[in-house]
Amino acid sequence: MSFALLPSIFLQVCMPLVVVVGVGFFMDRRFKLSLESLVKLNLYVMVPAFIFARLLDTPMAGHEAGRVMATAFATLMLCGVVSFCVGRVLHLNGAAQKAHSLASMLGNCGNFGLPLVTLAFGKEAAAVQVYVLVTMNVSTFTVGLFLANADAFGGWRSHVKALSATLRQPAIYAVTAALICKNFDIPVQSVTFLWEPIKMLADALIGFALVTLGVQLSQTKPAPLRAPLISALAIRLLIGPVIAYGLTELMHFPKAVAAVIILTAGSPTAVNSALLAHEFGGDRSFATASVYYSTLLSMLTVTLNLAVLRWWMG
Repeated sequence: MSFALLPSIFLQVCMPLVVVVGVGFFMDRRFKLSLESLVKLNLYVMVPAFIFARLLDTPMAGHEAGRVMATAFATLMLCGVVSFCVGRVLHLNGAAQKAHSLASMLGNCGNFGLPLVTLAFGKEAAAVQVYVLVTMNVSTFTVGLFLANADAFGGWRSHVKALSATLRQPAIYAVTAALICKNFDIPVQSVTFLWEPIKMLADALIGFALVTLGVQLSQTKPAPLRAPLISALAIRLLIGPVIAYGLTELMHFPKAVAAVIILTAGSPTAVNSALLAHEFGGDRSFATASVYYSTLLSMLTVTLNLAVLRWWMG
């Protein structure tokens, strides 16, 4: 691998992300944008449209899609196991351990991962990333919610609440609708007044999601970098891709598919981890700091990760 390629990779893949995130950051500093409104537009409009459109466009078979989702979920869970072990070594208390695990497990596969994969490997690779995104969304509001709730395994109300939160995620219905259309050969693409608006919204996601991420960073007040936070960042940005590499080798994925899974396994901490920590008594300062610092540091780690992947792919 030639380290001379690192500046080129940073400028071609990461720098465009930095520029658009910077637009969101400075727009919020100037106009005080509503983060809640931006997140809702992402969650309820842009992401479902993107998922629906890309699933219809992708030729990936159901069996292969299932293997991608299983690998993404296994990566998430193994990061959680590593986080638990580190937490025991560092003697983290309940709230700190919850925040540490959430920060280590939940990656930003949406408004960071999708643009990253698209820039790095093209629109075809984004179809693979859609399945990783769906896995992360469902895991966040099932495994993540159970983990964040101290009484998640103590009563049926917690399980009902988790299920309710999961069923409110539009991404699930976008996946369901796309699979129905594909399996029953429903010609949605030929219905212009439906398909064209969906395509426009799907195409708008990447830029809009990055602007939203910039606003999130602008409104975050990070805590100081300390040992527990550094360990969570290391798991999220460095250990995650290593785990994903091992799993993709075990599953015998084609390198083009494996590269997407490995690259997105090193995405920064998802903002949902901070929301869950806040809602269920976790360490909110720790959670928001992990989002902030992991996003900034990911510019370096993603550049190195992508350089290694391109060398590995030949």
